[in-house]
Amino acid sequence: MTDSEKMQALGTSYSLLKEEIHRVIVGQKEVVDQVLVSMFSGGHCLLVGVPGLAKTLLVNSIAGALGVGFSRIQFTPDLMPSDIIGSEILDESRNFKFIKGPLFSNIILADEINRTPPKTQSALLEAMQERKVTASGKTYPLPDPFFVLATQNPIEQEGTYPLPEAQLDRFMFNIWVDYPTYEDEITIVKNTTTGQKALVNPVLSGEDILAFQSLIRKLPVADNVLEYAVTLVAKTRINDSKATEITKKYLTWGAGPRASQNLILAAKSHAALKGKFSPDIEDVVAVAKPILRHRLVRNYKAEADGFSMDKIIDSLM
Repeated sequence: MTDSEKMQALGTSYSLLKEEIHRVIVGQKEVVDQVLVSMFSGGHCLLVGVPGLAKTLLVNSIAGALGVGFSRIQFTPDLMPSDIIGSEILDESRNFKFIKGPLFSNIILADEINRTPPKTQSALLEAMQERKVTASGKTYPLPDPFFVLATQNPIEQEGTYPLPEAQLDRFMFNIWVDYPTYEDEITIVKNTTTGQKALVNPVLSGEDILAFQSLIRKLPVADNVLEYAVTLVAKTRINDSKATEITKKYLTWGAGPRASQNLILAAKSHAALKGKFSPDIEDVVAVAKPILRHRLVRNYKAEADGFSMDKIIDSLM
């Protein structure tokens, strides 16, 4: 199969995938697109939104449409690292045996990640970065593909442990899940208050996902697109020569090199899913907000002047 045929197959699979997901999820087209772009780029997602916006249902539907292993971990204040990684037990023949935890799956739903203490958050974030876990001095590789979708509510701040900036940086995308439109909400209520239940059928296998991820990484990137992405990230750093007035006025901290890497990877994925053989500047612009919004730190002046993170990113592009 030539690369051109593979690209065609990717486009077809992407359309089928969206079709299956939207059998259950009404609206939220941008959110679904961003999650799929992140997945095909090999990155992880943090979904932020108030309770009841179908964040968990979205992840369940994506796992069902992909036909790969799925684990849901409900993060609570008393959850320990061994609860997610696994632990050693003494078997009948008095030998230690490692029992794998829910982390040994392809898609992990980390529900309400900011409800668990930093010790457990760190265990998950090590797995996200290294794609392996260490227990009792032994290292165990995690299955491929491995994709973490974490959710958190922005309004419940009591009894939460907010993720530090260094850990937020491990997430490729920070996706804001907003309220549905009036028309979408009517459809949601109609669909969910009857006895019928929509089912999602698997469209892709784990091998297909890995093949598409490898294909996307091979896409060539023009120098001007590369320079645009790196310049955009450099503009967020207050001490950089490329920093703008808005950066100096409203930001305390800018994005690191991982943001530049992610911009290019996500732009490649965004271009490939739209049927293009190479990303251009508009692909970088399309993925800039979810990639940068959790990597920048606003100061109190930005909050006082009503400058949201998205508004700051818009001013840099």
